[in-house]
Amino acid sequence: MSKVFTREEVAQHKKEGDLWIVVDSNVYNLSKFAAMHPGGLSVLLDEDVAGKDATETFFGLHRTEVLSKPQFKRLIIGTLEGAQQQFLEPAPGSLSQVPYAEPTWLSKGYYSPYYKPHHRVLQTEFRKFVDEVLIPDGRAREEDGKRPSPSVFLEMGRLNIMAMRLGPGPHLKGLELMGGIIKPEEFDYFHELIMGQESARLHARGYLDGIGGGTFIGLPPIMNFGKPALREKIMKEVFEGKKLCALGITEAFAGSDVAGLRCFAKRVENGWIVTGTKKWITNATFADYFTIGCRTEQGGLVVLCVERGPGVETKPIKTSYSTAAGTGYITFEDVFVPYENTLGTENKGLQVILSNFNHERWGMCTVSIGAQRIVVEECLKWVNQRKVFGKPLHSQAVIRNKLAAMISRVESAQSWLENITFQMNHMKYGQQAELLAGPIALLKQYATSTAQETARDAVQIFGGRGITKTGMGRFIEHYHRTVPFDAVLGGAEDVLGDLGVRQALKKMPKDARL
Repeated sequence: MSKVFTREEVAQHKKEGDLWIVVDSNVYNLSKFAAMHPGGLSVLLDEDVAGKDATETFFGLHRTEVLSKPQFKRLIIGTLEGAQQQFLEPAPGSLSQVPYAEPTWLSKGYYSPYYKPHHRVLQTEFRKFVDEVLIPDGRAREEDGKRPSPSVFLEMGRLNIMAMRLGPGPHLKGLELMGGIIKPEEFDYFHELIMGQESARLHARGYLDGIGGGTFIGLPPIMNFGKPALREKIMKEVFEGKKLCALGITEAFAGSDVAGLRCFAKRVENGWIVTGTKKWITNATFADYFTIGCRTEQGGLVVLCVERGPGVETKPIKTSYSTAAGTGYITFEDVFVPYENTLGTENKGLQVILSNFNHERWGMCTVSIGAQRIVVEECLKWVNQRKVFGKPLHSQAVIRNKLAAMISRVESAQSWLENITFQMNHMKYGQQAELLAGPIALLKQYATSTAQETARDAVQIFGGRGITKTGMGRFIEHYHRTVPFDAVLGGAEDVLGDLGVRQALKKMPKDARL
């Protein structure tokens, strides 16, 4: 049974070598730890800390999770008489009670026309998976820069998570999804939206791309345009978590300008000889298969599935997020590719390349908006516990104004996303390509541009902590540093904005006049 101390007893221990404090009802003996305190001994000997209930001071400097670390739990010697614990680490999979921390459909008392009970079941189970499996590995790999752990991919394979991240379709038939909690025929784009937004909870942007960012965009061309034997082989390996794909389109000479590709594929008997390079390729350093676009002798484009092997070399590229993403440079030196690995029709590869852009960009929107919401939650928590001039930070009108803008941006983006997702659920692929390419492009431009505004405001709210890689503001620092990736990957903002407007102008009625 835990020993109970009075405030008077705690107050007797307030000097170097004999130092107790109270944090959230627990009494900590810091007598030996004080000399090792990262902030120095003087902070702990402060008259408002030593021998006192230092809960408010503690939460002005540290995150709640610090108290859960074993080295600090060992310092607990009892509890404070009459005090009750108020701050608990949330259980895996639990919902936040902070306003706007969850989308409306998950918030108590609100309704939505889009989500059904099976969507809620998936959200609960997938959040547990993120909390229990992805977050521990993600935080570790962000620190050491290594590729995501093979065990994580195998667990994703066991639950068929990669298959689900590729959206609804015949590829799900016969699979047991998340242990059977959702039927393949029930799975729709709202389930996939949920998975994208829950994945944003990682606070590990490089790792998030590392656990399948390349496969998310590299496998669909194989699924949709590959010959049956190739398609079935690679899908099985990837879905089981044993292999990964990467999409190799971008080069040093061509990004959004797909027509400018220089990687060359020469037609030979029974196949192709590929020579050239690809750059800024997600998952390149550890992918097993590369879906690449090449120029042919006829001047057209061909898309090929290249297996890692002789003549294929990858090198990491240093970026502002972690090497856990496997971002790399690929060199192809006279690589033979069997003709059976041709995706679609030779010289008509542009159709293959463009075929998945809508789904790719929509998927990026789900994560971008989910991450932006988490930053809103971080800021709301901080302004509520941080004291300035003797009052909570939210007492400043300028802070409330920033929060209002942040909330408005994420809620408007979420509503637009859900509307487009609803349309996707009710349209065949041809209709999506015709009617949603423009809206999805504009949504991505809006989501990523507003995300950068939110990142900038969050840094101002957190101050110096917002640019520090550890401590209270570490998630804000990470977000601010990595948020530009969303604005570039899948098409730069200006390119997508222009695409959205051009798509609209194509549909302008000829008799439209003021």
